[in-house]
Amino acid sequence: MSAERVCGLSELVQDEARRVEVGGVPIAVVLDSNGEVHAIGDTCTHGEISLSEGFVEGDTLECWAHGSAFSLRTGKPLNLPAYEPVPVYAVQIDGDDVLIDINVKKEN
Repeated sequence: MSAERVCGLSELVQDEARRVEVGGVPIAVVLDSNGEVHAIGDTCTHGEISLSEGFVEGDTLECWAHGSAFSLRTGKPLNLPAYEPVPVYAVQIDGDDVLIDINVKKEN
């Protein structure tokens, strides 16, 4: 599978997560305050909650249900109760298109 268009860059709202699916895999896409686009697994590893419904603060996405914050860069949880990371995917920007390939994990 190659990179798939998930949305337009112009459709993203700074510091808000947007839920997309690529090949049935739920992903949270975030445009951070520095203008960088991140793509991480959308399901909290603690409670099967959609992370895209959570809160973006700096370079983290916080689960609204139990407060675990995940690094947008590494997918690692920064506090309990979650202790397992979520996957992080490489993002490509082509003009206004945001592209993600679920077979390419971002190296950190």
